Amino acid sequence: MIKWLLIANGLGFLFQMYGPGLFVQQLALWPFGSYPVPPSMGGGTVGFQIWQLLTYGFLHGGFGHLFFNMFGLWMFGRVVEQVWGGQRFLIYYLVCVVGAGLTQVLTLALMSPGQAVPTVGASGGLFGVLLAFGMMFPNARVMLLIPPIPMTAKWLVIGYGAMELFFGVTGTQAGVAHFAHLGGMAFGFGLITYWRKQGNGPRI
Repeated sequence: MIKWLLIANGLGFLFQMYGPGLFVQQLALWPFGSYPVPPSMGGGTVGFQIWQLLTYGFLHGGFGHLFFNMFGLWMFGRVVEQVWGGQRFLIYYLVCVVGAGLTQVLTLALMSPGQAVPTVGASGGLFGVLLAFGMMFPNARVMLLIPPIPMTAKWLVIGYGAMELFFGVTGTQAGVAHFAHLGGMAFGFGLITYWRKQGNGPRI
């Protein structure tokens, strides 16, 4: 399943390159409301549509954005998929993507009403996968890329969560959907908790 997700994200990025206006206007995640599009970009209006909660996760803001998201998805997701299986992993990943999207549009509605800022990227799904990895293998040793610091998975998850909360509350790193990242982790944790209560869910 990781392989197919990597391919889908790669294709989404290629389609963006050949039709950036169309794909961003229709498939990126837009805030609630209706916003005019300049005639130079085709005219019309853009705004939130229900399918965008899923499609935005297969678009990216640049090659670097795509690369780091897909590298993280491969690095942590392949291990999670081996434990859960492809079908369960896909359900979990998509729930995290949608949950991150919901968190983002609600955050914009509360904190930046009327601001027409589209959201793209698989980071919400990636943060959910990172949470699952940390819960499965809390004492696994991992190495950060930047900076190259070794740590256990549980502290990696806690550290990333704390940084995203700090950046989101303080407004640091404007242009990054920090609360969406937290939303991906929160929805992932909720789904894992639900599966646990069912008694026949995946092993954590």
